[in-house]
Amino acid sequence: MSAKALTPATVPGYIASRPALRDLVDTESLDVQEVGDGNLNLVFICKDATGRCVVLKQALPYVRLVGPEWPMTEDRARREANTITAHTKVSPRHVCNLIDFDADNHALALEDLTDHEVLRTRLNDGGSHEDIFEQLAQYVADVAMGTSWYGVSEEDFRRAAAAAINPELCNITEDLIFTEPFLGGGRNEFPDSIAPVVDRLQADSEWIAAGMMMRHRFMSTQEAHIHGDLHTGSVFVRGTGAALSVKAFDSEFAFYGPVGFDLGLMWANILAAAVRAAMLGETDRSRRLLDAIGSSWKSFTARMRQNWKNRVTPEKYPDACLELWLAKILDDGLGFAGCEATRRTVGLAKLSDIETVPEDKYPTAATAMLTLGRSLVIDRSTRSFASYLEEMASTLGLHR
Repeated sequence: MSAKALTPATVPGYIASRPALRDLVDTESLDVQEVGDGNLNLVFICKDATGRCVVLKQALPYVRLVGPEWPMTEDRARREANTITAHTKVSPRHVCNLIDFDADNHALALEDLTDHEVLRTRLNDGGSHEDIFEQLAQYVADVAMGTSWYGVSEEDFRRAAAAAINPELCNITEDLIFTEPFLGGGRNEFPDSIAPVVDRLQADSEWIAAGMMMRHRFMSTQEAHIHGDLHTGSVFVRGTGAALSVKAFDSEFAFYGPVGFDLGLMWANILAAAVRAAMLGETDRSRRLLDAIGSSWKSFTARMRQNWKNRVTPEKYPDACLELWLAKILDDGLGFAGCEATRRTVGLAKLSDIETVPEDKYPTAATAMLTLGRSLVIDRSTRSFASYLEEMASTLGLHR
């Protein structure tokens, strides 16, 4: 049976009923704001008169972005709670902490990050991105090693992978990223100005086949307990330099899948920010964003090599295994980045980075995303990483 949805009026009483929460805020002076910017859930910021705060997140029995006509399991809240716990063990610095989980009401209480801002908001406003993507890459690496069979026993890995199965949310990913943008129909929506480009893509059998093979990789690969939705809208940031804080959140799409998927989603979102900057005439900023794709990969590989030293069975897995795995992760990451770039341009849940560029620049921005997306999906196994970065720069007119 579905739990009753919380409201701003009922939240104070709910918090007072939870032993883990009741002493964290004064429920008598609580100001509750429902922030309806998510696609799936209810989220409440609950702050008392002294400034103490608790954030509540409740899973609805449907996809909020669409409504009750798209039912969705509320068990995703439990899965997210388990993911936060698992990721906190291996990368505590980069995870939004879990305070309480209420299985009966499918509700999570999360650490107060209201002094942070969503990374996409910062990027759209022209804010600093220095060291953010490098830290996110370290988070991906810590999760990759810490939850894979290299970081735990193979038996424990199998148990954990079985417990983290997430078929309903994976099905959303499979439809929205790998099926509808490639095969058409579904929930795709885009303006007439880019229809000819989309039509050419969806008539391109080579591109479709490559995309379906990325779908195959997503569905068949169990490497680690990945975040599953690591884009710039699911990262909180605060400060810069030594004071920088980077926290991943909204991990309800998590499951045991290909490590390159998290990197690919991050890279596609960096690309979108770079495209936006180029359309606004900020060529130096656009180039620096593209450079962050390369530096994040360097950060990822450095952390992976560091973590590799602590693998649980070094006698079974020599150093050469890591190098082969890194090559496959890079190949996956490029392909998944191409799929995400396409989906975020023509499919459901688009990126404000692209959607809010000046109207006369939109066709150029969207075409750049689709053109680069196609190249990433088709050619990833035959080209160097550096050549892709050069192609991105060239496509955006960022001649070095």
